[in-house]
This record gives sequence, C-alpha cells and structure tokens, in this order.
Amino acid sequence: MGLSTREKLIGLLSESEKFSSGQQLSKELGCSRTAVWKHIEELRKEGYIVEAVQKKGYRIQHRPNNLHPGEIKNQLTTKKLGQNVHFEEQVTSTQEIAHRIAMEGAPEGTIVIAEQQTTGRGRLGRPWHSPKGSGIWMSIILRPNIPPQQSPQLTLLAAVGVVQGIERSVGLNPQIKWPNDILIEGKKVVGILTELQAEADRINSVIIGIGINVNTPKDAFPKELETIATSLKAESSGNDIDRSELVRSILIEMEKLYDLYLDHGFTPIKLLWEGAAASLGKRVVVRTLSGEITGKAKGITEEGILLVEDDFGDIHRVYSADIELPKND
Repeated sequence: MGLSTREKLIGLLSESEKFSSGQQLSKELGCSRTAVWKHIEELRKEGYIVEAVQKKGYRIQHRPNNLHPGEIKNQLTTKKLGQNVHFEEQVTSTQEIAHRIAMEGAPEGTIVIAEQQTTGRGRLGRPWHSPKGSGIWMSIILRPNIPPQQSPQLTLLAAVGVVQGIERSVGLNPQIKWPNDILIEGKKVVGILTELQAEADRINSVIIGIGINVNTPKDAFPKELETIATSLKAESSGNDIDRSELVRSILIEMEKLYDLYLDHGFTPIKLLWEGAAASLGKRVVVRTLSGEITGKAKGITEEGILLVEDDFGDIHRVYSADIELPKND
C-alpha cells in the first residue's frame, strides 16, 4: 500500500529543518496549494506545530508523540513490516482486528496499532494494562511458509527483535524471560502474544501481539503491578520516549531477523535469544498445569522448548509454564 498524501507531506516536511515552499510541496504531492494548506491544517489539529512564513513556506517545529501512520512510516526502511498500517485511537484489542483483516487478505507485514486498548490480553487470557497514549499496543501479521508446529519460534524471534529495537532506540538492555516477557531490572516492560490462523499442515497467518509500557509514569501502575511491572521511561532518563521511533526500530530489527530466519532457520535466532535470556544458567521455579519443578534453566531446543535440569540431574522439556526467577539468585 502506497503512502497517503498526508504521510508524504509529513515525510517531505521532515526531510530537513529548512522551509518547504507551498509550490514545491504542491508539485511533489501532485495536488493544489490549497489542498496542501488543508492537509497542514489537519496536521495542526493532530498536534503538529507547523510554522508558515510568507515567501518561505512551511516547516514542522514540533511533532506530537503519537502513533499515526505518517509518523511510523516516516524514515521507515523496511520492505514489508509496517509498510501497511491500520491505526485506531481506541480498540478492544489489536489482536482481534489483526485476526479479522488477516482473514480478509491483509498483506504480510501489516501492523495494527492503537493509542489505547480496552481489553488488551496476554498469555492465558490475562488482562494487559494499556493506558491511553503511554505505550505501544501493536499486532503484526506474518505469513511464513513454515509448518504450524514451528510457529512458537516466531514468539522467540519477536522477543529478540523487540530487545534489539529497544537497545537501538532507547539505549536500555532488556532481558527475555521465557517464553514471551521482556524485563528490565527484573520487572516486566513488554509482553508478547503469538496466535495462529492455520490448517492442519499450513499456516495462513501468524499474529504477533506486542504490548510495551513506554512512557507510563511509575505512579500510574495499579497497586498490584507496582512491584512486577515498569516502563522504559521509568527505567531510563525519565524523559518521554518517541514511540514512533521505537516502533520503527522494532520493525527494522524484526524484519532483519525474520529474513534471517526464513533463509537460515531458527539456529541463529536461538543463539541471539539465549544471549538475551534472563534465566539461562540460573535456578528457576517452573509452574505447569501438572506440577512444579525447581532447577537450572539450561537453554531452549530448536523448537523453542525450555530445558530445565532438576536437582537430580533429570532434564525436563517445558512446553508451557510460568517461570519464576528467585529474587536472591
């Protein structure tokens, strides 16, 4: 899907700090100068401060910290991921919309992103705290030509992509807690949820949901989350983080990993995942539906299954569980 006139306008005004004349913008966009002015008025309503000087033209003085498609696509260098953006101010869940548009034929790499989720969810149907304007609530549609049983590998790939995107954009060094949480100083900052649309032997689409606490103030978390959740802002300089820039960084890193995965399989992703894992080599408590295991996390298999060695030297293959990292470890 090509860029809209509004998205092209944001890109043109962002290319330099110099003024762009109305005539120049009109020519580049293929519309009248009156249409250019109308689009600029719309940008102002969205929170952009656009300076207009007679005989010089227009330039952006301030851009809002929003997740509108024009901001995300501006300077986005991916070929697929994020080139088609479905944006909503408020949704029940970006996953629900992504499932629907995937079934309607949305191209691979389409993202669904919202300023607020009212019923965001994580693994096992747990609610996810999604306050307005402070985080990133995003679902990515992939259509890999892999067997359905390999789809859990994409959760681990997404976790590595998010870690690398945060490192590149924010400068923090998060760790991954198997299978789908990303932590900073032991507190959860990102949750990832992967869901399939598949037949017995073929994947139609994989929907990867990513929820990130970006600019949530420390005192905005509900009491029950204060000791277990945090935000990127709270763990960094305390200044607001540009959410669109962070989305771009994550999409760029994820696309590199996805291409690597499709060309060379899971092994390079596995090595990167293990390098960022919070639990490897540490004692963990594993809680499954069938009981509890205490032991040392040894690594993951090619299928993304966690290996835990108990105190008797037996290796347990963990397919689905809650993992607790002992505080004193």
